[in-house]
Amino acid sequence: MTTAPRSTLRVAMIGYGFMGASHSQGWRTAPRVFGLPADVEMAVVVGRNATAVAEAAAKWGWAESATDWREVIARDDIDIVDIVTPGDSHAEIAIAALKAGKHVLVEKPLANTVAEAEAMVDAAAAAAADGIRAMVGFTYRRLPAVTFLRDLIAAGKVGTVQQVRAAYRQDWLVDPETPLAWRLQKEHAGSGALGDIGAHIIDMVQFVTGLGVTAVTGTMETIVKQRPLLGEGSGLSGTAGEGYGDVTVDDLAIFTGRLDGGALASFEASRFATGRKNALTIEISGDRGALAFDLENLNAIQYYDRTAPAGLQGFTNILVTEPEHPYVAAWWPAGHILGWEHGFSHQVKDLVEGIVDGTDPHSTFAEGLTVQRVLDAVETSSENGSTWTSVPIGS
Repeated sequence: MTTAPRSTLRVAMIGYGFMGASHSQGWRTAPRVFGLPADVEMAVVVGRNATAVAEAAAKWGWAESATDWREVIARDDIDIVDIVTPGDSHAEIAIAALKAGKHVLVEKPLANTVAEAEAMVDAAAAAAADGIRAMVGFTYRRLPAVTFLRDLIAAGKVGTVQQVRAAYRQDWLVDPETPLAWRLQKEHAGSGALGDIGAHIIDMVQFVTGLGVTAVTGTMETIVKQRPLLGEGSGLSGTAGEGYGDVTVDDLAIFTGRLDGGALASFEASRFATGRKNALTIEISGDRGALAFDLENLNAIQYYDRTAPAGLQGFTNILVTEPEHPYVAAWWPAGHILGWEHGFSHQVKDLVEGIVDGTDPHSTFAEGLTVQRVLDAVETSSENGSTWTSVPIGS
């Protein structure tokens, strides 16, 4: 009996900074951990600086490097395009790649504007008719504990969701002399803390509860208005050059959202939460119980069972490392914890399986558009005295 040869999916990654390193970890590791239905080849990484992108290719395991993304997506030997560039180029690259017949993974948020996101959704829908898949990289969905939250809520463990509290707090901009990187410029980033980390908690709330955000009231603030111009930089760090420039995005966004069914959710996205390095927290309260998660303790959740006898009620810590938990069976024995980077391997697993199975891997571009519309509504609300602003639904 002969076995059909396995297909190979050849990947081109556009961009090579902080997220490029993270995505490279996923592409390199997932094929060695999971029984993927196709082989994966890290074919080429693309960046504008030939020397720097060549160094990145050698460091992170890409076979070659290039400086022209248009030439790369036109190649017949490329099957997947992974986009980890600043948001201002997401739409152009993704739409071109989809039209070229490539499967696409885009780092969150989907785009810088609703109009760009809608164009990307249309391009993904057209490409889907030819079996082409498109996915947004909301990686925190793929932490076992977060996926387990979703499963428990779907199983009715908290009952009817009545209130949600979500926050993503960092402090890497507290120093006013931190230089003006692209993440602080609206023409590149679209928005600041709101789009960069607020997008994560919007998606997480919608993902774990299964409820959409239908209206918001919010306030955004830029705390440091000018910063030293960037000399050299990498990831979230850099050195100052000569002169100062304007910060054109928010440092802090605080907003309230109304969910389907009437529940209220509070959101905070801050890059000025002194002492908080990467603190993403979510707590879901219902009439039968509550669930909580903290990214800085990412292998555990807390569960409160309101139906338990009064003398036994209290938050229980559940270590999410059993083979029965999402994604965990492929890794280590129970109690041997996973790290932040494992979500990127899970992302590759889900994308490759979706491509081979002919199913849409989540989150889809349409789901990314729902987040983009919430971001836009928060900005509109803040600009208009924090008035309640509806979030459009549908395609």
